[in-house]
Amino acid sequence: MKKFTITALALCISVSLSAQEQVDMATVQKIRQEGLENSKVMDIAFQITDVAGPRLSNSPGLKRAQDWAVRQFTSWGLKNVHLEAWGKFGKGWQIDKYYAATTLPYYHAIIGAPKAWTPGTKGAIKSEVILIKADTVTDLLPYKGKLAGKIVMFDQVTLQPLQNSYKPDAVRYTDAELDKMADATAQPQGQRPRPANNMMAQMMKMREVRAAMASFMLEEQVGLILTYARGNHGTFFTSNGAPYALDAKPVSPELEISAEDYLHMLRLLRAGEKVEVEADIRTSFYDQDPQGYNVIAEIPGTDKKLKEEVVMIGGHYDSWHSATGATDNAAGAAVMMETMRILKAINFKPKRTIRIALWSSEEQGLFGSRGYVAQHFGDPKTMVLTKDHKKISAYYNLDNGTGAIRGIYLQGNAQAGPIFKEWLSPFHDLGAKTVTINNTGGTDHQAFDAVGIPGFQFIQDPMDYNTRTHHSNQDTFDRLAEEDLKRAATIVASFVYNTSERNEQIPRKELPKAPETAKP
Repeated sequence: MKKFTITALALCISVSLSAQEQVDMATVQKIRQEGLENSKVMDIAFQITDVAGPRLSNSPGLKRAQDWAVRQFTSWGLKNVHLEAWGKFGKGWQIDKYYAATTLPYYHAIIGAPKAWTPGTKGAIKSEVILIKADTVTDLLPYKGKLAGKIVMFDQVTLQPLQNSYKPDAVRYTDAELDKMADATAQPQGQRPRPANNMMAQMMKMREVRAAMASFMLEEQVGLILTYARGNHGTFFTSNGAPYALDAKPVSPELEISAEDYLHMLRLLRAGEKVEVEADIRTSFYDQDPQGYNVIAEIPGTDKKLKEEVVMIGGHYDSWHSATGATDNAAGAAVMMETMRILKAINFKPKRTIRIALWSSEEQGLFGSRGYVAQHFGDPKTMVLTKDHKKISAYYNLDNGTGAIRGIYLQGNAQAGPIFKEWLSPFHDLGAKTVTINNTGGTDHQAFDAVGIPGFQFIQDPMDYNTRTHHSNQDTFDRLAEEDLKRAATIVASFVYNTSERNEQIPRKELPKAPETAKP
């Protein structure tokens, strides 16, 4: 792929800049040279994924990755490097061994993974698979006393044969799609509509039924439950099968398997054929330290008046367990770490302090970032704010896969729009020029936005994030797009530089109201 060098940068210098938002092109040039020609982002990603492994919350894999990040930040000369507790999470968990295969009607290795926070099989087991047909707890009564040690699966009548897709897995935003984002208008802020009462009642009933069925399986001492996993072509999207709380009730061993393997067995069993499966699953729980931790590091500010103010960047460091969490979110974490490396490599002495956070437990509910914000800046439930709330200029996040940065979501902050347009102007040749008023959700910038701190997520090309890698067994180092990550780190480093040097902080939206005082 073509490299963008200092020569390419010269084409951007002619961009006219407003008097208010002058961009120091000499510094941008240094950032581009270091980020595009001397990148270490893939080396960082390798350590986070291939070396550390899966990074489920409070697991040994996450601890390995966190300890490595602390050592790496320290070696780069960053300051105030530490693990910081954000609050109580619960048990860690990891897979120690997984094996499963059909042995009748013939041998076939099964693609799958134990569901997170479920126990193992207590050794190797082999059983004829029992197909359970039950929509209610009452439907389970005929199976009472017949399931001890057995491998079971449910006859899900709603399952349909897999269909081929004639759309590409990996895509980039088209110019038309980006133009539509740029032309969007601000939407009124308000509470999300609640589900209708009948829908809520149905959801609660389904939860009760599932809980009752799980209790029945545990009481019957089922050997292993086989569960259908969303996905196709050998890709499956994983989840947790039990709570992670220290006092969580025990559950049965549960194996989430690919759609192809589940449907294969289901067809055989429906036709009256015998299916036999053998399995050996071993998992471990870790409850010695239930606290959750974030990795924090800084480049201290140098301006006498501004060094107490902070520019923050971050991405979540935890992942799911069926792969190594490359696009979700080693990619974002590696880009943000590379951003700090770039700024140190060019010997940048920022006016404001630059702080990075690698969050934990994002996958369970943005816990790491929300805990950090509550401790340092304010509680969104009461909107009681700390003195440091006024000291943070902005927070920038990356957590939408490996795709190139194409622009930034304003999160409804219209005043920031003209500023960011100027800051993106040197990177139009990299395809990054879109500024949209739109909000985007589902990741850690929301923790900052919730207390009125300017929090932003960059627009990234979708690639195959939603079709192939997000929370799946395919989320490995091989899915990372090197050139995209190089460009992303370069753009983020420039944004951080500009934010740290700007005379004023990034403009803020109106401060949110506490939920109890907000209008319905």
